[in-house]
Amino acid sequence: MTYFLLVYLSVYSLAHYYAFHKIRAAFLPGRKTSTGIIIFMAVMITAPIVVRLTERAGIETGARFWTYTSFTWMGLLFLFVTLAATVDIIRSVILAIEKVLKRPPRKSISPRQLFTIQAITVLAIYGYGLFEAANIHLEHIEIASPKIPKNRGRIRIAQISDVHLGLIIGEERLNRIITRIKEANPDILVSTGDLVDGQLNHLTTEARLLAAVKPPLGKIAITGNHEFIAGLQDALDFTEKSGFTMLRHQGMVIDGINVVGVDDPAAKSWGKEHAKSERDLLLAQPRGNFTVLLKHRPDINPDSLGLFDLQLSGHTHKGQIFPFNLLTWLFYPQRAGQLTILNNGLLYPSRGTGTWGPPIRFLAPPEVTIIDLVPRR
Repeated sequence: MTYFLLVYLSVYSLAHYYAFHKIRAAFLPGRKTSTGIIIFMAVMITAPIVVRLTERAGIETGARFWTYTSFTWMGLLFLFVTLAATVDIIRSVILAIEKVLKRPPRKSISPRQLFTIQAITVLAIYGYGLFEAANIHLEHIEIASPKIPKNRGRIRIAQISDVHLGLIIGEERLNRIITRIKEANPDILVSTGDLVDGQLNHLTTEARLLAAVKPPLGKIAITGNHEFIAGLQDALDFTEKSGFTMLRHQGMVIDGINVVGVDDPAAKSWGKEHAKSERDLLLAQPRGNFTVLLKHRPDINPDSLGLFDLQLSGHTHKGQIFPFNLLTWLFYPQRAGQLTILNNGLLYPSRGTGTWGPPIRFLAPPEVTIIDLVPRR
């Protein structure tokens, strides 16, 4: 956690410094105005930390205000820094080419005009991002396997992931998610981690709404990293009140298929690591059954290949805000929202159903995934 805080403070502070440099170049603010901007930015840098502290203190009203304010600002800042830095790079390349070719420099627009254009563009993208985050897609994939009992026919699994129920994602968004789930009429509902985000003492209504969703073959959930951040026991209590069976390095047989759930690696940092390895857990399942591995992060364990038929994951949100997906791709090269063929198995990393941080998505729409397992003819 200390390492995360250091990285966060360093990167976020540099982003604010860059934005302040752009504001100063565009508007040449006086000392008082510059001081006011610096104070505002300092507050925004520390605000997400203040949110966690006020949440833990049970000050929900204050926490909700600071959550919306700070994460809205975070989204706007990220978009602005990305756009402005891209423009700076392109302009530098053009300038270098003109110098090499000994061409006279072109007349460019003023810093103030450029800042204004970029700010308007950022606001437009943010507005679209709010719409995209609220528009939950129903993604459908079909997998045929000889391991699916022919007398059973189709088994439909609905997957949600990275909902992040908390101060931003609440009753209204959850109702939209549940509506999409009910449209698909699944046999099983699975949550592949990060169902919750922060403190959970205000999520009574959300637990009741989820508990009312009752697929015929049940609901299964696993931990993500945010279950540990929120407080593991509270997260487990909420998930079970919502009607889910928690699989923590456990497996069960549901209507002829194996469903295996593993804890997120965050368990190790919080002293909750399990002794049994993922491979040993998979080896302990009934052989010959179609095996679904629920694993929050889309990591591929080479020792597990051939021991599962389908791994369902989440975690990356497909970056949530383009071009952040380019960074997540460095750590998780399998594309979110796309079925990946592995050696003797398949992987589907969900784009996620909710949002973390800024309440927007840009070129990474949220989804409820429908997986139809059918007998191979």
